[in-house]
Amino acid sequence: MSDHKYTNALISETSPYLLQHAHNPVNWEAWNSEVLKKAKDDNKLLLISIGYASCHWCHVMEEECFENEMVADVMNKNFVTIKIDREERPDIDQIYMDALQLMTGSGGWPLNIVALPDGRPFWGATYVKKQDWIQVLEQLSNLFQTEPKKVLGYAENLSQGIREINKIDTAENSNLLSLDRLQKIVKDWSAYFDTFLGGFKRAPKFMMPVNLNFLLHYGTKEKDNAVLDYVNTTLTRMAWGGIFDHVGGGFSRYAVDTKWHVPHFEKMLYDNGLLISLYAKAYAQSKNPLYAKTVRRTVEFLEEELLDKQGGFYSSLDADSLVDTGNLEEGAYYVWTAEELKNVLGEHYPIFKDYYNINSYGFWEHDTYVLIRDASDPIIAEKHQLTESELSRHMASCRQLLKAEREKRIKPRLDDKILTSWNGLALKGLTDAHRYLGDDHFLELALKNAKFITSNLMRPNGGLFHSFKDGKSSINAFLEDYAAVMDGFLGLYEVTFDKIWLENARKLLDHVLENFTDNSTGLFFFTSKNDAVVIRRTLEVSDNVVPSSNSIMALNLLKLSKFYPDQNYGNRLEKMVQNMQKNITEQPQSHANWLHLTLLLQKQFYEVAIVGKEFRNKAFEVLKEYLPNTVMAATEKEGYITLLKNRHVPDKTKIYICEKGVCKLPLTQTKEALTQLQDNKDD
Repeated sequence: MSDHKYTNALISETSPYLLQHAHNPVNWEAWNSEVLKKAKDDNKLLLISIGYASCHWCHVMEEECFENEMVADVMNKNFVTIKIDREERPDIDQIYMDALQLMTGSGGWPLNIVALPDGRPFWGATYVKKQDWIQVLEQLSNLFQTEPKKVLGYAENLSQGIREINKIDTAENSNLLSLDRLQKIVKDWSAYFDTFLGGFKRAPKFMMPVNLNFLLHYGTKEKDNAVLDYVNTTLTRMAWGGIFDHVGGGFSRYAVDTKWHVPHFEKMLYDNGLLISLYAKAYAQSKNPLYAKTVRRTVEFLEEELLDKQGGFYSSLDADSLVDTGNLEEGAYYVWTAEELKNVLGEHYPIFKDYYNINSYGFWEHDTYVLIRDASDPIIAEKHQLTESELSRHMASCRQLLKAEREKRIKPRLDDKILTSWNGLALKGLTDAHRYLGDDHFLELALKNAKFITSNLMRPNGGLFHSFKDGKSSINAFLEDYAAVMDGFLGLYEVTFDKIWLENARKLLDHVLENFTDNSTGLFFFTSKNDAVVIRRTLEVSDNVVPSSNSIMALNLLKLSKFYPDQNYGNRLEKMVQNMQKNITEQPQSHANWLHLTLLLQKQFYEVAIVGKEFRNKAFEVLKEYLPNTVMAATEKEGYITLLKNRHVPDKTKIYICEKGVCKLPLTQTKEALTQLQDNKDD
């Protein structure tokens, strides 16, 4: 017997977000072909509401509107109501987000759309207050009944716009961006850099690991110290900021202010996977110990809070958590009053107070503080007449005490669905963490995760599923899933040299080539040719917080063309890049991963082969250095790919450095190899 007054069709779903709405009085349905057919048969408008489990304003609108019987009555009477988890159905979310941006000039979640029975939208908004919501729904329903032609005309125009903004023009003779043009792009871009606090000169501040990854690569290869200083300032301020959880590790989604202080407290797997990778590379490039600590503490967060016992990673932790009054409050789990800190830390409090700014700089609201750093360890250590190692021990002890105290609080809600694409990003983060920090535990986690993917998310036909929950894999994978998992497998190959991961990446690429190809541009559609679509098959090319699926695929093609030169991968890459030149040139800041690729294509790119008994040791001596312009293959004896064939010399370990399949004389010392690989000369 249920304690709930209402139960709708969402009760049979596995998405935590959809299940949150399963007891609303609204007659919610999940997105499926039967529901769409019913809407057409009954000629009823679709009311589509899209959100995700850790979305604060989604919870607010649910409480105000979707849990209200009077509001539900208006919705149920006039509409077929559909709830969508944007993380489960990014394909649908993309279409309606584009529609909303065309209609209003901005977007966000909750994303509420009213559409014709066939799915074509004609009205949209984000969060709407209860009374306004009732009013607008009654007006839209009335308009559809009294002036259907007007509604139809608007929906058709909007659908045309949705198709147009995703169109990529073909440009077969387009030249690759020159290095001079790239320098001009970075110079123009740098006008927006906040060189004191990092990020851009604005609030809110998103971390944008894709941008920083490109700029780290650019600054290193072009010997541009101003760019490297900016990257290091940003990475330091982010790691010092309240956006990083100083007690439990891991990053929140973004900061609402300019100094990275007060976060939007939800913690997402994708952010943390990308940031582990970025900080690991930045550590390799700079040897800054702060970056290594940030990597370790972010991996600890993943392991403690998001790791499924089978090796997959869950999606997110909510921004909100329950407080003593029984209400949900944003950030409640993470913030502290000065009184609490004094009671828990005792004699450690004065040092902690200085270190984490329990003062006007760290103050948030309601007598609470969000921990934030603003000074380096040597400065704090000197002030308190401590050595740096003593300070480090003090702070570790403080964090331990606070962590134990925080465990007594009610934790934020967990979204425990496992998304393939986000797991691919986490896998790549872990392989980079192992590669650059040398910690074998990171490799253990990576292997466990990769085995989870192959066991639970691979389909019998060679494809992938998009998500996994409660022992069930569901929804055909999207391009983002293939792209991220291939990148993760390639990363895993380069730290294990186990050919299974290279072969898995190649098989996934061949599946994508067969099922996702757009013949006119050479790019890849977001959805498989075997899946139904609304209005268009999307070409996702713009890099945002997460790199676009097409830009990751282009980088995968570059690497796999080096491992499998007899395949046609290089030609396919060339076609993609040519057709993207206009977009990259017109909006470079939205194409940072494509700029990263441009740099790889314009500068020397090396294939490294290491063959012989000492291949592992020598490989890691090379791999731990920051070498974004290399791929590496290694084996003890005869190889299984072109790069490793006919290289074995008994009782010797040889290092071969090649470009486009042409190799220099083999070396035996990694020091010599690194000298050649770090040489920035151009052809």
